[in-house]
This record gives sequence, structure tokens and C-alpha cells, in this order.
Amino acid sequence: MTFTNPLRATWDRGETAKGAWCASPSAVVAEALATVGFDYVCADMQHGVADYSDVVPMMQAISGQGATPVVRVPANDAAIIGRVLDAGALGVIVPLVSTPEDAARAVAACRYPPLGGRSYGPVRASTVTGSKDPADLNQVICAVMVETQEGLDRVDEIAATPGVDVIYVGPADLSLALGLPPAYEHEDPVHADAVAKIQSACDRHGVVAGVHCTGGEMGARRISQGFRMTTLVNDLALVRSGGTHELAAVTGG
Repeated sequence: MTFTNPLRATWDRGETAKGAWCASPSAVVAEALATVGFDYVCADMQHGVADYSDVVPMMQAISGQGATPVVRVPANDAAIIGRVLDAGALGVIVPLVSTPEDAARAVAACRYPPLGGRSYGPVRASTVTGSKDPADLNQVICAVMVETQEGLDRVDEIAATPGVDVIYVGPADLSLALGLPPAYEHEDPVHADAVAKIQSACDRHGVVAGVHCTGGEMGARRISQGFRMTTLVNDLALVRSGGTHELAAVTGG
């Protein structure tokens, strides 16, 4: 192999990957976030408003500033996963993975035979990795989201699925699954216990635990709990909070 995925290298050093999230379809915003020093920047095709034609220049901008481009795909669909990987994503986050079969399907979409069923056509991926060797291209990160009651119940089986690199907690959907209002953190111990259960399953099976946060303070708490992939900021949330703060400074609000 001639290529090492930077996120894998970060975890191999025992470090935590810290990232940013882009819900807006802007290469300029993605580029600006990548200059800050985040390990990865994720373009969101599920709940963000970016589509494929937006994501490609976003990934170019992210890579150009030295961060790792990651995409949250809208569904556990091999065609969509393969397309964003061919376009240069070095990791995918796959939503609503509730069973080991779901997890295996996501893995298969990320790996070439005999490890999976990904179709060969790395049109831009070969530029990003500097290689057309399937062994190099197979180093993309497969992160599956556990955010349903069934996923929580079967998290050990999901974590044991060969080829799963990360289990990424979807805390808002997990809240709903537990009968709670959508939020990234809750005082209710049911939510805290569920998040801890996912992190513990990752530890047992040698899988990276990932999680969505609302800022650095929450990120620090999650890192202390053992999470090694922490998304700290969201572009639109940063705009809203920054705008609110500056408006309050002149209105006294």
C-alpha cells in the first residue's frame, strides 16, 4: 500500500479525530472550516441541503486545506455510497443502521471484492489517494450510525461486524427512539446510559466510537468518556450563534 487514510493514522496514534459538519452546500464554507485545523469536515447529504454536485467541490476544498473529506450519505444505499467514494470521500457516515445485516451492507458498499461489492471506478478517489490500487482505495472509513431502539439493542452485533470502522451515535434520533425530545445530551439517565452502552460496545470490539456534539465543551466531555471521533461544530449553528451574539452586543439583548 502507498496510501494511509489520515483518520486511520490519527486513531493508530491513539488520538481523537475532531471534526466539523457542513449542512450548507458551500465549498467556500467547507474550505473555511478546513483551515481551522479540524481533522475532518463532513458534508451532510442526509439532513443538510447538499447534493452530489455540491459535495464534489466541497470535498475538493476540504482536501485542499489538509482536512479529511467525509460525507454523510442520505441512506444505506450502495449506489450512493459508491458514488461519493469514487468522487473522493475518504469516509462515509451511514444513517439508521439497526442490524448487523445493515452494517454488513454498508461495509460491502465501501470495499472491493473479495471484501465487499464496491464497483471499481475511482474517478477522483485515485487522485485523492494517489493510487488506483484497491488495497489503498479500501482504506475509506465506514462509519455506521446507531440511532434506533433496535440498533441500540443489537449494538454488540453491529460492532462485531467485520469492516465496521466507527459506530457514530446519532443522539437526536436516539433521543426520539427512547421517547425523549430530540437533543444531543439529556439529563435523563436513560439517554446517558444508551450513549454509554454504544461506547462500551465499541471498546469491546475495537471499533472507534463517534458522536455528534454541540460544541467544544460537549466534545471534551465525550472525549473523556472514550469517544474518538467527535464532530464539534455545525456551520449553520455557528452562523446562528455568532449572529445572535453580535446582535445582542448592540441591542443589549
